[in-house]
Amino acid sequence: MSNTSNFRQAFREAQNHALVGPNVIANALPYVGGGLILTAIGTYGGLGVIRSNPGLFFPTFFGAVVLELILFFVAQNVASKGNNSVALPLLAIYSLLSGYTLSGLVFVALRTQGVGIQGIGIAALGCGITFIAARQIGSNLSESDGMALTKTISLGIIALVVVCLTQFVLALFGVYTPNWLEIGISGLGVFLFAGASVVDFYILPRTYRNDEYLPAALSMYLTYINLFVFILRLLIAINSRD
Repeated sequence: MSNTSNFRQAFREAQNHALVGPNVIANALPYVGGGLILTAIGTYGGLGVIRSNPGLFFPTFFGAVVLELILFFVAQNVASKGNNSVALPLLAIYSLLSGYTLSGLVFVALRTQGVGIQGIGIAALGCGITFIAARQIGSNLSESDGMALTKTISLGIIALVVVCLTQFVLALFGVYTPNWLEIGISGLGVFLFAGASVVDFYILPRTYRNDEYLPAALSMYLTYINLFVFILRLLIAINSRD
């Protein structure tokens, strides 16, 4: 959920701007699609490691998380300076690492009765439907509604990040979230990142020029990866017998 910083930066830059990049989203979409394909490849590789050598997966998972966070900030900084030839391979590696860290959740989904491969398909389909709806809604928001929604979603995602980090720390000490609370948190995540997809279509053309497609692509990529994650978490929680 590294796009919290993206939201805050975009909100500041867009507050007093009209459209500066009307075609930036169209330019960014091929790179969003490429990033998602690389993420799928990374997930497939992670699943292979889990199945063949589960003892190796956990240390490499934590190493991938650390490297992923570092790459996010480096790639974001390089992309914002317009150095696309350097940013593009960094974002490609970031996408592969995102897939690797996502493979643990996908593995759980595949082993959860009632979720499985069909649940993964539902999560992916949900992201696609959200994209279509968000494009129509976000492109037609008024200035006042767009800025209000952007601020609300930004604050909500910050709160969600705090909750998820707390969950992670507690899990390290063997304290796990009750199933009913996991359903609530996952449902909130789905709602917030569906809102974030609407915000992207409003705020990105007001933040980035047409040639600044890589930072825009990174923002959209993060929105849909996180939406996928929370839909999958919600399906797992609903179908869990624990």
